[in-house]
Amino acid sequence: MCGIFGYIGKKDSLTTCIKGLKHLEYRGYDSAGIAGIYNGDIFHYKSSGKINVLEDYFNEKPIKLDLAIGHTRWATHGKPDNINAHPHLDANNTLAIVHNGIIENFSSLKKMLQEKNIPFKSETDTEVVAQLIAYYYKDNFYAAIEQAFSHIKGTYAIAAIHKNHPNQIIAITKESPLAIGYNDDHSEILISSDPNAFFERSLNVIFLKNDEIAVISNNQIEIFHKNEKIQKKSQRLNGEHNTYDKGEFEHFMLKEIYEQPCTIQKVMLGNYSDEFGTAEFEDLKVSTKELMATRHILIIACGTSWHAGCIAATMLEDKARIPTQCEIASEIRYKNPIISNETLVIAISQSGETADTIAAVKEAKAKGAKVIGICNVKNSALAREADSCIFLKAGPEFSVCSTKAFTSQLTVLSLFTLFMSRLRHMGKEEGQLFINEIKKVPTKVQQVLDHSDNIRKFSIKYSKYKNFFFLGRQYMYVTGLEAALKLKEISYLNANGYPAGELKHGPIALLDGNLPVIAFCSNTQTYDKLFSNLMEVKARGAPILAFACEDNQSIQEITDDVIYLPHSIDELAIFPSSVAGQLFAYHIAKEIGTEIDRPRNLAKSVTVE
Repeated sequence: MCGIFGYIGKKDSLTTCIKGLKHLEYRGYDSAGIAGIYNGDIFHYKSSGKINVLEDYFNEKPIKLDLAIGHTRWATHGKPDNINAHPHLDANNTLAIVHNGIIENFSSLKKMLQEKNIPFKSETDTEVVAQLIAYYYKDNFYAAIEQAFSHIKGTYAIAAIHKNHPNQIIAITKESPLAIGYNDDHSEILISSDPNAFFERSLNVIFLKNDEIAVISNNQIEIFHKNEKIQKKSQRLNGEHNTYDKGEFEHFMLKEIYEQPCTIQKVMLGNYSDEFGTAEFEDLKVSTKELMATRHILIIACGTSWHAGCIAATMLEDKARIPTQCEIASEIRYKNPIISNETLVIAISQSGETADTIAAVKEAKAKGAKVIGICNVKNSALAREADSCIFLKAGPEFSVCSTKAFTSQLTVLSLFTLFMSRLRHMGKEEGQLFINEIKKVPTKVQQVLDHSDNIRKFSIKYSKYKNFFFLGRQYMYVTGLEAALKLKEISYLNANGYPAGELKHGPIALLDGNLPVIAFCSNTQTYDKLFSNLMEVKARGAPILAFACEDNQSIQEITDDVIYLPHSIDELAIFPSSVAGQLFAYHIAKEIGTEIDRPRNLAKSVTVE
């Protein structure tokens, strides 16, 4: 969950590197640092805090470096302070490295080096790599790196520089993405954990694969695998200009919440046929014949994407009648899932870089499954690994807390459910009815946004509580899970989601006047049952705030407060309910005064296990 950037070329390497790191801050913002060659020695500066701390330092003390490597960190080993920040140097300050990943055997390697009287400064696993390379260095930087990594176990993307090789950056990777971009005459060469950080430039891009070592120097890139030089094909990356401007909004999260009527509509446009009552996907490269042969669907995802997957699993079984399970990617990696060539795997990741999801995709492909990715970022690892990828086209999501990407995922998954249903037993008229309903979603989301002041009023009222209990049934259960996650992420309050029917199987013991219950009531099929569950809550004296459809006026009889939402069919009620949950979390966090766009301890993309 760290970002690496490097530059060698005709432009100012320090400025270029800082600019690149800003595009990678979604990967972590506990600390940041830069290293380069200056007057024949290793120069480095690093600091805890966000990249603007780094930028402010160099604005006051400008320096011209021959080349530069940079890093923005999400802490895994060692607390986020100046000492544990990257880059890391060896004991004699002869080389510097930046690292994304985890060195699994760092303890044994550190012990071996300490027994040879090599001193360590930090608590990180990364410093071991720097010390080990220095230990094996005998005038040949490449040979030292190759020898060091023959002893290293784990996942990593590494960029390294050495003072005796002032025009050279060496990069190596295993199970962690690293891209090399270069212009046509090789006069500028960039390294990044994410090619989308190449700041809207058109470049040729090479993606390193496991155990490949790239030796990068002025005007030249050489790539080796098992000590043999190899030729790799490049891809042309035509950069798109993306602005990160909050505009009139106080936070990026609020701006992205308000973008949802447009982003949902953008996903829908061109992806359905009124005439035939079905969905169409221009990006889908899995054949209709293969999809019709599907006997089992496995959805893999993490976090908010897992919530979208859980909703899709219910919808696919209900509408398409295909056995579907949704698994947390970090868990399924250690199971032995039943996967065959009749299994369709749907992998969901906003960034396309989620390490656990990518690993699960590779495992599924090795077992013969077809994999469809659902992703918001082109040129991502998921887009490269999947057999086909459907892109959300939601635009950059700058806030760590996912909002518009989630509803875009739900839109794609709803349309995909329609597509799979029409391939099977669903008739054209039923498909047309579903399309008519999903076309109303952007308007209904806008109606929720138009009444955000009412949600803000209740958010302020409930911001005095420290613990929350979210309830729902069927689609509303997972909607509640997602709303609870939003509240946890940005307000740091304890919020738990639970299926309402399970209330009396244990959780009801928690209920009292200090534990508000947030109830999502917009499923018509389960409304009466949920009403009964809330009666049980009321009898225990817990405050109740309900999110309910406009036609459910009876809910006022048993709740303390109600936020009314536009009516939707059960499958699509998730949209107005989710957006209302996002606003509820946002306004509580704002009332409390937490940092909303960059909450503590989190990163936008989880790139380590």
